[in-house]
Parts: sequence; C-alpha cells; structure tokens
Amino acid sequence: MPAIIPEAVTLALFGAQGDLALRKLFPALYQLDRASLLHEGTRVLALSRRVGDPQAHKARIEQALRQRLLRHELDERILERFCNRLDCLTMDFQCATDYEALKSKITTQGPLIAYCATPAKVFGAICEHLAAHGLAEQTRIVLEKPIGHDLRSSQLINEAVARHFPESQVYRIDHYLGKETVQNLIALRFANSLFETQWDQHHISHVEITVAETVGIEGRWGYFDQAGQMRDMLQNHLLQLLCLIAMDPPSDLTADSIRDEKVKVLKALAPITPEHAKQVIRGQYTAGFSQGKAVPGYLEEEQANSNSTTETFIALRTEIRNWRWSGVPFYLRTGKRMAQKLSQIVIHFKEPPFYIFAPEQRSLINNRLIIRLQPDECIALHVMTKEQGLDKGMQLRRGPLQLNFSEAYQSVRIPDAYERLLLEVMQGNQNLFVRKDEVEYAWRWCDQLMASCTCLGDRPKAYSAGSWGPMASIALITQDGRSWYGDF
Repeated sequence: MPAIIPEAVTLALFGAQGDLALRKLFPALYQLDRASLLHEGTRVLALSRRVGDPQAHKARIEQALRQRLLRHELDERILERFCNRLDCLTMDFQCATDYEALKSKITTQGPLIAYCATPAKVFGAICEHLAAHGLAEQTRIVLEKPIGHDLRSSQLINEAVARHFPESQVYRIDHYLGKETVQNLIALRFANSLFETQWDQHHISHVEITVAETVGIEGRWGYFDQAGQMRDMLQNHLLQLLCLIAMDPPSDLTADSIRDEKVKVLKALAPITPEHAKQVIRGQYTAGFSQGKAVPGYLEEEQANSNSTTETFIALRTEIRNWRWSGVPFYLRTGKRMAQKLSQIVIHFKEPPFYIFAPEQRSLINNRLIIRLQPDECIALHVMTKEQGLDKGMQLRRGPLQLNFSEAYQSVRIPDAYERLLLEVMQGNQNLFVRKDEVEYAWRWCDQLMASCTCLGDRPKAYSAGSWGPMASIALITQDGRSWYGDF
C-alpha cells in the first residue's frame, strides 16, 4: 500500500541548530521532499536560541545537508525547493513573549507539529507557552528521548505536557521503532504462522538482544556521565526491542492495541533485586584500539571526571513472568567502544526432543532466527541441511535462509528511521511512538535495577576499547551453557 501524502503542516523544530536536527532531522525532511511525500504547502520553522541572521542559519542548515547527503541523493532543484520551505527564527523557548513571533509565522491552516529536539527540562515550558498563545488545539507534540532520568522525573515531565496536551496529541520518539527491520518484526511474527506458532517457552530456549557501538561518548561527557548506558540505551531502545519480540498478538494494528501489549511485557518483567544483581554486569571502557585507531579510555575523555563510576556497558539476564515466556532467559547487552557496530536480536530455538544424528554433530542442532538492525538490515533463519556429496553420508551443515534488504530490494532505498517517524507524525499515526505508561513502567523497572546495583557498591568492570565488553559479561551467559552469538 503506497504511502499517503500528508496534508499541509507547519513543522516548528525547537533546537534546529543542534546536532540531532542538523545530523538527522533536516536530512530526513529533505528525503521526504525528494520522495514527493511533503505537501506543497508544508513549511518548516527552524527555531533556535542561537543569535544570528536568519539567512546565516538557513545557510548552516543547507551546508549540513550537503555534507550528509550522498552525492546521488543531492538534487539542486529539490534542495532549493526544500530550503524555500524553511524559515529561521531565534527565540528563547522559555520566554513567553517570544512565542508571539512564532505565532505570526504560522500561516498554514493545517496542523502544527512542535518537534522538541531539546533537553527534556524545557518540554513543559514549550507546551505551556504554545497553549497560552492559542496553539494547542491542532498541535502535535513530538518529544525526543530521554523522558527524564528516573521514574519521578519522567512523571513530572509527562504531567507538565499533559496539562496542555492530551495523550492523543503527544508523540514520544524512540528512533529504533522507525527502523525498517523493527517494523518487519510485526509482519514476521504475526503474518507467518511458521513463527508465531513456535514463539513461546515450548520452542524457544533463549533470546539475545545486542546493541553495540564503536563510538565513545562523542564529546557528550556532561550528558552521558549523568545518564550512563542504562539510562541512555537500556531504558528505551533495548526495552522497546524486547517488548516487540515478547508481546502477545495485538487485536489490530491500531496504536493503542500495540502499545497495550507492550505495556503487558513491561509489567511482567522480573524485577532485578539486590539478591539478583549478580545477573547484571556493568563495564567502563579503557584505552584501546577502535577501527584501527588508538582511542582513550572513558576516564581520559575530554572534560572527564577521573573518579566517575558511570557505566559505558551493561549486560544482564532477565525473564518475563507470563505464560508465553516462563523460564526463557533474555540476555541484553549494550556498550560503547565495542568491537563492532551491531544491533541484532537472536532467537535461539530448542533442540529436537530426540537426537538421531552423529553425536559429534549435536552442537549444530540449534535453529536460530537472526534479526539484524544494523549495519546491514537483514533477517536470517539458520537451518540444518545435509552436506552435498556421495562421501558425506548424513553429515550435517548449518546454513542461513536469508533476506538481506539492501540486496533483495536493490532498486528501493531503505529509509532512515527519522524519515518514517516524521512521516507518521504528519499523518497523525501514533503506532510507532511510545505512550506515557510505557515510559513509566520502563523507568520503574530500571530504577529498581539501578538501586540494586547501587546496593552492591561495585565499580564498573574495565574492558578495553575495541573488545566485546568485560569478561564477566561472557561468564554471564556461559554459566548457563550458552554464548553470545557472533562475537569474534
């Protein structure tokens, strides 16, 4: 079914000169324009606190597009059309009088999309001033993660937004939900009885979710040292992936039906109490080599606090206490400065109940479904077949039945996650966005996890940059007779 071109909207982008806007949001909007998915009446208001001439701000946005777009994607005619949609405005997001100037810029009759690519502490002020200036009724509010740093702060932010906007107008972004392969999880599970009939504790032995980054903190010491990998990645990205893997079938594909099922998973997550805190491994990278280059350790980064105990890596074992998943461990790990940039989910199916092949091949009998989000999006099912040849007898081999999106759809460009999410906001679809109670249940679980780790008082375990994390994270899974898939 082809994408529906949205109605004309005004997109007010708060924080338009920030890294996220220049690196992701403006390129995504350009790609939507290039694909003829922006209404001719759609306009973009680039709002920033940076003082300067509006034309200089527009030139900076154009320069960022030229730097980030591939050569074959940069079309001067489309770039000019896109830049003609832009209007730049300097304003203090917490100053009520500055919103008069914003209101005067809104001339389109369609919805206003207020995209808050700002720190969460100003979400409430933005919502309050929009409402005070009569801009609430047709406005959709887009909130970037993180929504707070714990349960209480997330509740305060959500309450500040809810005072002026109902939940039906709020779009909380987790950009992983816009990835093509994540979208395919819904189709893979619920459109294929081959998988859905096997998707439970009777047929699956364990599940791995890995989100590994090769980068360090990229100059964000002030933010990251307050957040750590738990708040920055586990609380949102990894838990969202876990929910999509583990949820029961929704009654339909409406936003609330899908989100209701995700909330049920978060409610059923086994709490990690101090008694179970040994199932959690925290790490912090030291100096090493990443992608062939020497890199500093976390405590040696610019502006670092040498006494910091913030984790840059976390691995843990958890379970979901419900009928579908009882007894199935979920192993989650995420870290910075790791050996490879990799985001993948691995579903390990149980062995057949009775083994009839050569004993030395028994370790091969294990079907796996591998869902890779990056670097190359693909889905692969590892199955067992017989080796070819008259002299092979019944010697087995494991091989993949693989769908690689970039190879299978060579003529179709795989959109960036932000392109899909922006389009969904313009169309008024909330399916790919996180509901208030999802955020709060995720924080409730993570708060307990962090409190349990604090009780132990252990410092993060050291691991060399360019490795797969602390040795203890390997022991976490090997003590169950398993290993992380794909580490090398």
